[in-house]
Amino acid sequence: MRTSPDALPPGLARGLRSAYLVTGFEPLLIAEACDAVRAAARAQGYADREVHFLERGFDWNALLADAANLSLFASRRLIELKIGPTPDAEAQKALAGLAARPPEDTVLLVSGELERKTLTTQWVKAFEEHGVLVVAQAVERPALPGWIRERLGRKGVTIEPAAAELLADRVEGNLLAAQQEIERIALLMPGAELDAGSVAELVADSARYDVFELAAAAFSGQPQRALRILAGLRAEGREPPLVLWALLNDLRGLSRVSQRLERERSVDDVFRSEQIWSNRQGPLKAALRRLSRADIESLLLAAAAADRIAKGSLRGDAWVALEALVARIAGVRLAA
Repeated sequence: MRTSPDALPPGLARGLRSAYLVTGFEPLLIAEACDAVRAAARAQGYADREVHFLERGFDWNALLADAANLSLFASRRLIELKIGPTPDAEAQKALAGLAARPPEDTVLLVSGELERKTLTTQWVKAFEEHGVLVVAQAVERPALPGWIRERLGRKGVTIEPAAAELLADRVEGNLLAAQQEIERIALLMPGAELDAGSVAELVADSARYDVFELAAAAFSGQPQRALRILAGLRAEGREPPLVLWALLNDLRGLSRVSQRLERERSVDDVFRSEQIWSNRQGPLKAALRRLSRADIESLLLAAAAADRIAKGSLRGDAWVALEALVARIAGVRLAA
């Protein structure tokens, strides 16, 4: 069966299944779903817990042999497998087999942020058919205030729509930050009825103004968010060279990938060989669809000029140069 994190607890209350695959696009919701499976397993006598991380060269034969040879004197156990976004062919075959024929007296919990296209593969369908597939969908910005109100409501706190909007703005779409603020509000104001003024006083500014968030927003094509983060970095006293380092790092990676794609077909293979990992691939893929080779080379020249300004070898305002660079990376066409 396929379910959502919200529908998982009632399903666990009706009975524990032998195999669970928890994946999706929200790390917080994935973690909460895994916690729910662990708690249900403990409550039903699965006292032992093994955790394995699926890396290159993982010994599947040893795991499968160990899973099949449970000692007569051993207690029930939970086997957890932490997977990457694209398991290889050997892993897919082994996972499909475990989902279809799980070891006796064992609950299998597989978790990880899979790529969207992986959700249609046969091994994932094996979990959906024989066990439980839990998919944590992203909570988009328009839905975030409602999500906040519902979660606070569970804790006995009422929050007005305008106050929920304010909290959503403060956490910059970061679900983990939103949950942390919800926990803090519930602790400080149990049973309260909150308006926007109360939230403004209670909640610290949780926007994650760091250089990696800036790069992700810019390369994803989100100019307003990117420029807001840049303004936050400036207000925090960050130095322009640090900001430039993050932008240049991704621009250089984008340039190498763009050059190789002129003669190679597989975008994923190029990213892997360039050691650009999954957390950076989404924004850079978005930029590749928007920026030509000439655009990327022009941006590299603009970044080099901004760097010289920051170091004092070229006249100008480094922050103005950075604003222009960030806007251009995000897709804004600036006047000459």
